[in-house]
Amino acid sequence: MTPSGPLRIAIFAESYLPYLSGVTVSTEALARGLGAAGHEVLLVAPRPAAGVEPGSAGAVGPEPRTAWLPSFQVPGPAPAGYRVPWPRPSAALREAAAFRPQIVHAQSPFTSGLMARRLARRAGAPLVFTHHTRFGDYRHYLGPLSAPGASLLDAYLQRFWRGCAAIVAPGSELATEISERLSRQRRAVVRTIPTGIEVAALAALPEIDPRPMAGWSADALVVTTLGRLAPEKSVDLVLEAFADVAADEAGVQLQIVGGGPSEGALRARAAQPDLVGRVHFTGQQPHAAALAMAKGADLLTSASRTETQGLVLAEALALGLPVVAIDGPGVTDSVRDGIDGLVVRGNPAEGAGPLAAALRSLVRDPARRSALAAEAVAGSDRFDAPVRIASMVALYRELLARQR
Repeated sequence: MTPSGPLRIAIFAESYLPYLSGVTVSTEALARGLGAAGHEVLLVAPRPAAGVEPGSAGAVGPEPRTAWLPSFQVPGPAPAGYRVPWPRPSAALREAAAFRPQIVHAQSPFTSGLMARRLARRAGAPLVFTHHTRFGDYRHYLGPLSAPGASLLDAYLQRFWRGCAAIVAPGSELATEISERLSRQRRAVVRTIPTGIEVAALAALPEIDPRPMAGWSADALVVTTLGRLAPEKSVDLVLEAFADVAADEAGVQLQIVGGGPSEGALRARAAQPDLVGRVHFTGQQPHAAALAMAKGADLLTSASRTETQGLVLAEALALGLPVVAIDGPGVTDSVRDGIDGLVVRGNPAEGAGPLAAALRSLVRDPARRSALAAEAVAGSDRFDAPVRIASMVALYRELLARQR
């Protein structure tokens, strides 16, 4: 029989607010969304730096009860504010044990994931793990250790997966990949449950017009991109595709929302004669402000091939922005090609050409942009947070029924 009634769920986070990333936004959305659905939640997360409040990324729901783990700032190349837990006993772990969770949900396979696994075994609770990150796509940060490091990480992940009752993948391609790699040894349920977004809140969000800030004319057509400026996000490819379009489209401009280690190189490229005055950098922004700045544009583009679900793409569609994105993991889970955006397929060796061609086609066709924007808004209910939370709770109940 499937258990009914409110559940007690302990969520373990490796990183958390105020540091903004897809993972921290997803973690807050899960914790607050479960609380809004009537469940009892304990969030176990690394404590922010002294004197810093975690704040909110805008998720709807009650502020979760939080047990703060002792934490430290990760050294470079990790960004400022990225704190992770110390692997040691703490009052937070004692509080988590006293909570007696029915479900333990890890957001990382590393320090906090091991803490979550230990608590799940102690409490006799199913361990759920959300695989937010395609870790292999970040191995370039390991330098000469990237090849052996990737091999060791892959072996570690497979061992961690096998200790879980369920693995949640935010995108269908990642779910398939995990299932195939677990092969016949799989005991865990593998389920695709994307992170939900607050569709109504995004629709009501006041837009910030980038044109006066950048010194552009009021009738400029603005393309935007949104996210961390890092090598794995391929913002350099967006810049080159835009340069191609800008060469013969005088009224189009590019807004780059976000910050990160690639910002200096991107600014230097944008200062070259073919782009000077055509690109505006907003720098790192709070989540709501970043989305408001994106909403003031006419369309959004992305060249990242390292996503798990394309959360930014879903947010853009809910904002009413047509999307032009290079095909990659999670992209088609969000973008309906030819309906609310364009999915650019092709060989990476072709460079920026295919992306530029897709962007140019929408820049030159305002009627099609309007049609895509209307479909983006009309279809955004599929991303709504309560829908995703209901899917997660159904998985929890399924696991508890199996356990019984």
